[in-house]
Amino acid sequence: MRAIALALLLAASLIVGLTLPAPAQAPKYGGVLTVHPLTAPPSLSPHEESTIATVQQVSACYSNLVYFDPPKRQESLETVIPELAEKWSWQDNYRNLVFLLRRDVKWHDGKPFTSRDVKYTFDMVRGAADADAKLRINPRKLWYENVEAIEAPDPHTVVFRLKRPQPSLLLLLASGYSPIYPAHVPLADLKTTCVGTGPFKLKEYRPGEFVEYVKNPDYFVKGRPYLDGVKWIHIKDRSAQIAALQAGQLDVGGSGWNKANAETAKKGKPELIVTENDSNVNDNVLVNFKRAPLNDARVRRAINLALDRKAYLVGPRLGAATFGGAMQPRPTGVWGLPPAEVATLPGMGDPVKQKAEARTLLAAAGFGAGNPMKLTVSTRALSIYVDTASWMVDQLRQVGIDAVLEQIETGVWHPKMTRLDFQVALNLTGTAVDDPDAMLFENFRCGSQRNFSGYCSEEIDRLMVEQSQTLDRARRLKLVNEIDRRLQADGARLILGWGKQYAVHWPRVKAYPQHENSIFNVSRFQDTWLDK
Repeated sequence: MRAIALALLLAASLIVGLTLPAPAQAPKYGGVLTVHPLTAPPSLSPHEESTIATVQQVSACYSNLVYFDPPKRQESLETVIPELAEKWSWQDNYRNLVFLLRRDVKWHDGKPFTSRDVKYTFDMVRGAADADAKLRINPRKLWYENVEAIEAPDPHTVVFRLKRPQPSLLLLLASGYSPIYPAHVPLADLKTTCVGTGPFKLKEYRPGEFVEYVKNPDYFVKGRPYLDGVKWIHIKDRSAQIAALQAGQLDVGGSGWNKANAETAKKGKPELIVTENDSNVNDNVLVNFKRAPLNDARVRRAINLALDRKAYLVGPRLGAATFGGAMQPRPTGVWGLPPAEVATLPGMGDPVKQKAEARTLLAAAGFGAGNPMKLTVSTRALSIYVDTASWMVDQLRQVGIDAVLEQIETGVWHPKMTRLDFQVALNLTGTAVDDPDAMLFENFRCGSQRNFSGYCSEEIDRLMVEQSQTLDRARRLKLVNEIDRRLQADGARLILGWGKQYAVHWPRVKAYPQHENSIFNVSRFQDTWLDK
């Protein structure tokens, strides 16, 4: 009877043109995954860096308390999974977060992992007065300003005690920027080495050339990883990156490529797989609030109006971007402004009228044909930055601003921005978690190291705290949208758009993770394998 039923099913599928699903392919062990990153990392210490170049290339070495499930494309509280923590629970109406830790975890040097490591890490990151180590550069300190104390009552229990309710703390802890550091390894050593608990151990790091890992045989997830290793290969020239992928010297390319680069790679090798994703990275213009004449609201608005967003979309972004405010646009983002409201933001209207208004504002501020404003547009010396910055220079010149381009190497880019050592800058901002507590506190709060514009509003700071402790999601969304409106009106950062990302790899790469609302939390590679 089963044979007859199967025959009937096959016949029916042929009649209606259906295709039966192929049986799932069992993962294979072995091989070294070769990947091209955005750029070489300034260091291997993610807690001390602001660039994805670091977090991307060390995620395979470290572990978090919790992490975002790699196969789930949209990150949310529902996709957070245990990692070093076996389980967790909220107590006292989201005022205390308790973690019970795994007991079978070793650091790569053989030492046991305990609650002391967790307390050490986050006391350091939050800048606790009695922390055992201090970060010289601490980009995400404000993520954890609500943590009042961290307790380690026994080797396998950790308690985060909060000043006020904060449900999103779990999301922040799941970020790729929140790995646990070993308390027994000097902090300075982690700039150039990695002692973690993750699926891969550091084999060799040659700055500017490659970061290479080998399989961790003691990884606490049994049967993982499948790969023998991961090697991040640094190739500076964009054409050389594409050629290396097409020649098979790389398994994965595309990090930092625009649409044209992805299409060029596939045109040369049609068998390459190209996947377009929305991302939580926006192109934005930093206008230095601390430096004249940019401290004049008329000048800041003139610059904002001069930048035609529709020309940006068809120009440097080649149609591959979405418009929004400070939070990632819907529907892949959760907290963005309504689309109808986005359409009314500066730069989204008639370019002729807006450029005319920009000239009028500049004239009122004392600038014109006889006294043009001179501006240096700084940007990071990477193609994905320079393409848009060059377009920006042209847009500013169209309203009479004498603009020139300055390219800054990656190693000094973020320190330069932190010092506000610029006039205006074309920047890319990605905050590792699509949540207001990450994006707003990190980039717009008074005094944050990542508040690169020097913008400061006590009222916005108050609203940030209010939305963070709001448990009702609809009410929280209303508060977040109000904050976003005010940031756009103030020109806190001039958001051009949210660029799409391109993953380009050979078909032999299996279970290569991609998320719609973060590119920062997908490089653990414990489930990735090679079919060769």
